[in-house]
Formats: sequence, structure tokens, C-alpha cells
Amino acid sequence: MGRYIPETLSEQEAMLREIGYTSIDDLYSMVPEQVRLKELNIPEGKSEMEVLEQMKEIADHNTVFRSVFRGAGVYAHHIPAIVKTITSKEEFLTAYTPYQAEISQGVLQSIFEYQTQICELTGLDVSNASVYDGAVAAAEAIFMTLERNKDEILVSDTIDPETLAVIKTYCESRSVKVKLLKNRNHLTDPDEVRKNLNERTAGLYLENPNYYGLIEDVESFAKLMHENKARIIEGCDPVSLALYRSPGEMDVDIAVGEGQQLGMPMGFGGPYLGFMTCRKELMRRLPGRIVGETTDHDGRRAFVLTLQAREQHIRREKASSNICSNEALCAMTASVYLAAMGPQGMNDLALSCYSNAHYLAEKLAELGFRRMDDGEFFNEFLTAAPVDPKLLEERLTEKKILSGLPLEDGILWCATELNTKEKIDELIAEIREVIE
Repeated sequence: MGRYIPETLSEQEAMLREIGYTSIDDLYSMVPEQVRLKELNIPEGKSEMEVLEQMKEIADHNTVFRSVFRGAGVYAHHIPAIVKTITSKEEFLTAYTPYQAEISQGVLQSIFEYQTQICELTGLDVSNASVYDGAVAAAEAIFMTLERNKDEILVSDTIDPETLAVIKTYCESRSVKVKLLKNRNHLTDPDEVRKNLNERTAGLYLENPNYYGLIEDVESFAKLMHENKARIIEGCDPVSLALYRSPGEMDVDIAVGEGQQLGMPMGFGGPYLGFMTCRKELMRRLPGRIVGETTDHDGRRAFVLTLQAREQHIRREKASSNICSNEALCAMTASVYLAAMGPQGMNDLALSCYSNAHYLAEKLAELGFRRMDDGEFFNEFLTAAPVDPKLLEERLTEKKILSGLPLEDGILWCATELNTKEKIDELIAEIREVIE
């Protein structure tokens, strides 16, 4: 039990004597008696063996799927063994962000490498050290577009609903007006963008691929926004960037996204990773930490934090965000994953996701699951259903297969490199039984 107790009773007494108190009650004497807790209403302590047994019992209630055909923001990918091997090393495995950062050259270098890789992936100039998740990154990016006389943001309704909820929450607190644009066949409608553009429009946020899996015409929207002296933010699928043109190539100002696909398991919703990159001229608006490379007084390569004072220290009143830390271990995980995969590995991964998804779409169509859209898609697509989606979900769950996500107007299917031809054929056979 000693490993779970931070200090012994004698150590507590020694610390109390040092600061002039005789007991814990004496230490908290200034707290009103009526609000002090005499005891905690929690169970008695257990041994390590008992705790492990109880955790196993709880874990047995989980459903472990042998095949997953659902994405919608969180994706099942193979994670090379080297990723966990490196990130679980004692010198890396910490939840704490060093405040005397320059002393921690190894941590700074790992962040610098992450920033470099994310810039290469998105084709933009500058990356921060990451934020909490993709939805937060999207909301923070919107604040980067605001000007004194520009306080409205256009948001496509083809984005992830959970990201939209976070954006609305953030913008409400800053009195930023969110104009939600109606889609056309599950794609961002250019006419809607033009109709809602005005002199107060700061920018447009869309996702590519969007929530329905479709590829948006980002370059045309970038041109339209720039002609109207506004900016464009692209929410990206990081794996798709190995196959499609990068945000930088399409003249996007800010690129953000969820980095969970870069070496992190689905994990009940986290912890995940929000990546943010932008053009050089927007660097000082980028929230959070940025690690830079320099040389020390002996001319050796060294790393330093840059611009972080605006978040934590003397220039807080000029901060554009309250983000002052980052998902350091998750960022390192993404960096190790990208290094392990390499450019060719990422390209092969993206091609595998694309090919498997298109094979899945073809086989589903044979059973009457016709696609709801004609647009190009990467690894997700929306279909109608010749059977009740909830019934299908329940029947497939019994077979330890997670179906596509039932939506109001169909089923959103997803395939990654894990959804091989054999697993897709197995899914189709199970669906055929449900239909018949």
C-alpha cells in the first residue's frame, strides 16, 4: 500500500512543525467548521490484488469488437509497436509541462520535431505545440481570424456536430456571431457562402473531408474568401493529407484537426490531440506554445520556447487564448508515429483506407445500401438503408461487429487499413442475413 501514499504520518508531522502547526485541523483552522469534512464517503481501501480483480470485472462489461466500420471523428488504425515502446519510456511518460522549459532540452526537441512534421503534413509555415483536441483547435483558430471590425464567422453545416457545439460555446463567450451555412447535397454550398459574406465576415471554417466523408472544393472557397478580405480555416483528416493536396497547396490560412489517428487508440474519447498550423503572418495569433531552434553561447544547437509569455506571464492581457499548455505526450506519440510510418508509409496507409472504403461502398450497394451523394470521398460515405439502421446495429453488435453510424438520413460508414477485403466480405455476409 505504501506506493499509493505520497508521504508517511511522521513526514506530515515534520512538515507541519516546520510551518508552525501541530495538526492538520490546526492548519485549516481558518476554514469555517461547518464546511469542513470530517470523513469522506468512500469505500475502504483495497489491496493491489483486489483492485485489479475489481477492474477486470468492470472491464468484462465492455464489448470488444473484432471489426469496426465507424469513424465520425474517431478512427481505428493499426499502431506500430515502436510507438508505445518509445513513448512509454520513463523520461517521456509525464503529464507535467516543464515551466523551466529550456532546461528540458529533450522535451523541447520532441515538440520541435512534432511541429516540423505537422507543418510538412499540412504544407503551412508554423505549428504550435498542440492543444487539447480537434474541436478546441477549430474554435481557437476562429479567434485567430477576428479583427476589430470583423466579428462574424461562417461555418459549414457539413462539419462534425461535436466540433460545431464547441465552436458555438467558444464564440458565445466572445460575442462572435456564428453563421451556419446550409449544405447542398452534403457539400458546402458556394451560393450560401456568397449570400452570407459581408464586411464583418472574419473567415470561413469547413472540414475536408467533411463529416459525411466528402471532399470539399477548398481551393475555390479560399479564393472567394481572400477576394473578400477574409480568411479560411480547413479542418483536416491528417491521414488524407498523405493522398490529397495539402491546405498550404490550396492557399488555406489556418489548418487544424484531430490528431488521434496519428498513433493514438480510440480510448473512450481521449486523451487526444488538436493540431494547429498557419501561415507565417499569423504566427503571433497562434495560441499556446511554439518551440524554436537556436544556438547556445557555445554555438551548439538548442531549443527555446517562443511567444509563450502572452499566455502565462507578464502579457496575459494581450493573450488571444487561455491555452497555455499542450498535449505533450500525445504530440510525441504523433511524432513517433509519423517518423515510424515515413512519407511512403503514410501514402500507403491513405491509399489502403481509400481502396477499402470504395470496395465497401461497392459491396454495400449490391445489397441496396446506395450512396446518398455523388461526390468524391476518402474513407467515409453516407448510404441509405434497406433495413432499420438501429436493428442492423444491434444484430451486428451481437456478432462483435460495429456498424456504420446511424444518422437521421442514413448510415455513415467508414473503412481504414484494418477493414481488409476479408473483413468487408464478412460484414456483407452478416448484413445479408439480417436483410433476408
